[in-house]
Amino acid sequence: MLRTGIATVATTLWLAGAAFAQQPAASPPPPPPDFSKVEIKTTDLGDNMYMLEGQGGNITVAVAKDGIIMVDGQYAALHDKIKAAISAVSNQPVKYLVNTHFHGDHVGGNEPFARDGATVVSEINVKNRLAAGTTNGLTGVKTPPVPEAALPSKTYTGTFHIRLRGRVADLKHIDNAHTDGDTYVWFKTANVLSTGDTFTNGRYPNIDFANGGNIKGMIAATDAYLKLTNARTRIVPGHGPLADKAVLAEYRAMLVTARDRMAKLVKDGKSEDDVVAAKPFADLDAKWAPTELASKNFIRVVYHSLAEKQDSERPSFRKLFRRS
Repeated sequence: MLRTGIATVATTLWLAGAAFAQQPAASPPPPPPDFSKVEIKTTDLGDNMYMLEGQGGNITVAVAKDGIIMVDGQYAALHDKIKAAISAVSNQPVKYLVNTHFHGDHVGGNEPFARDGATVVSEINVKNRLAAGTTNGLTGVKTPPVPEAALPSKTYTGTFHIRLRGRVADLKHIDNAHTDGDTYVWFKTANVLSTGDTFTNGRYPNIDFANGGNIKGMIAATDAYLKLTNARTRIVPGHGPLADKAVLAEYRAMLVTARDRMAKLVKDGKSEDDVVAAKPFADLDAKWAPTELASKNFIRVVYHSLAEKQDSERPSFRKLFRRS
């Protein structure tokens, strides 16, 4: 009996080892960007408004008579290049830096621009996510808390207005869209809208379902934008080229199609693996998915948006910090 038991254990261990050996190796993380090679491209939007493109989320620069309102700040390593690009169009200081959400390619500039004297503004959940650290729902990668100096110094809930001489920025929170802390910024007199990653031009969006994102909120965001804008509005997306209302409407149609198709699959009881295998957005991929991985990731985030029961009892991040 003892020999049989030992043999059984040995066989079990061998099979487990063989199975482990057959598992595909985890994909190595992508190399960090070479910021030394990044160039900042400036697009003049008219009325002393500019769009800056570099590495990471797009930046909006709104020049007033007594300072600048800047929307998103890309990475800390690009601070000097971004500042130089701004200096080429205005000698005014950046007085406000708005975070559209908490992802690092949009908020990396918080600390260096705050050090320059800018007030960093965000919806309250952005500060809370940055202070607590986050986990990527698709990859499991954990992002640690940021230093105190990188946290927004001014937070809001609902709506907020930034006023400088000759310039007003209207900030509004969209519930549970790209994340749970999204802000869009409307420069009404200039007819310029900054959306953050609730709108990505020419590509599927990431919906950060592990941190409050949901495709229903994404669609609600586009509905709000379509009501605000007209055919002459310049729309600065979170990623991709400058857009207009017609492009935004096409993006919304894609989101609605994806939601409706996925809702049927979820109703039919399909698993995440089932829906990935079904390729429900194959006809959309040619326009919106630059890679097969982008296609699969979008399927997965839409699935999680609709398949997972929203936990209404989850403690609100809003309660972790008071409005500052």
